[in-house]
Amino acid sequence: MTDVLIVGAGPVGMLLAAELARLGAEASVVESRIAASPGTRAVGLHAPALSALEASGATDRLLADAHLVRSGVALSAGRLLGTVRFDRLRSRHPYVATLPQHATEAALLATSARWGAPDIRRGVTVQAVRPGNADGAVTVESEGPEGPAAERVGLVVIATGWRGRAISPLTTAVRVREYPDRYLMTDARDTSTDGSAAVVRLETDGVLESFPLPGRMRRYVAWVPPGGAEDGVAAADRLRGIVARRMRTDHGADAITAATAFGVRRALIPAMRADRVFAIGDAAHEVSPIGGQGMNLGLIDAATLAPLLARWVQTGRAPEDELRAWERRRLVSARRAGHLAALNTTLGRPLSSRRAPLVRATLRTALAGRPGTLFAHLYTMGRDTDAR
Repeated sequence: MTDVLIVGAGPVGMLLAAELARLGAEASVVESRIAASPGTRAVGLHAPALSALEASGATDRLLADAHLVRSGVALSAGRLLGTVRFDRLRSRHPYVATLPQHATEAALLATSARWGAPDIRRGVTVQAVRPGNADGAVTVESEGPEGPAAERVGLVVIATGWRGRAISPLTTAVRVREYPDRYLMTDARDTSTDGSAAVVRLETDGVLESFPLPGRMRRYVAWVPPGGAEDGVAAADRLRGIVARRMRTDHGADAITAATAFGVRRALIPAMRADRVFAIGDAAHEVSPIGGQGMNLGLIDAATLAPLLARWVQTGRAPEDELRAWERRRLVSARRAGHLAALNTTLGRPLSSRRAPLVRATLRTALAGRPGTLFAHLYTMGRDTDAR
């Protein structure tokens, strides 16, 4: 019987597998996708997540290829509102490390291999997680290349992202709020004049975020009104026009050749544990990607849960007090990140003529002096309960 089954082989599941292997606990990972997704959503790694990954060795691998963003700039109507200096934070990692998600997954997969974690079993779709056997084992029903199967395991961690929530009563209890906001996003060759800083432009027709990536690339994220093109050549043309208009130049926009659309949800499950079944990452909590905290939350979930699961496996006894404390901390962190992401989403909406002066004045004050340091602390997840 497998000690720990991890359902989902995204960054969160990969990190958990690596950490369990490092700590001497047997774990298996199943994933419905035949191959890793070539797409990318999350690109920013914040200080608490980088610190949490240090023991596994993943941090060094990630930083070897990442772009380190040491400052952020807020603009509106072409004027500077303020600068956020991440490099002035008291942290072992005073920056935001940007890296395409596929590169993050590759680094975590290499980390798993370094510690002897087993290969991911791909093409296996978990359909139900059923706890409550007489011997305490959890039954996992799945469909794979060899047909349907039922597997008994000691502990199950659901790290599937939001798409896998239907497999367990733990995750189906999630509370979801849908936002009306829509965004277009692309990674393009960097022909802009934004330099090495992250730049946020708050404009009358919505926000434009611009983040430097490794390899002289840049990520653009733009708020868009509903109803326009969201895929194909038309979406790329639409985003190109938006970027040029909000940046007040064709530099940057001229390199955009593709675009993808996404919406915004906020979700949180009431509990992250039901006896021997756990949920982490987006399966447990989902926040607006504006602000880039979702993947980081999940990575910290995994890094802080791994030692407790390893102890359970090795001693045969659940560390109940520590698990309850872990769950409380992670739910508090998810709520805090959700509140901040919701604020970021609100700020990113179009600025009316009445609202614009107030927003600009408020942000100038918030980004000046000591408040600016606090803003940098908040943005880089300094209020996560497991930040160190």
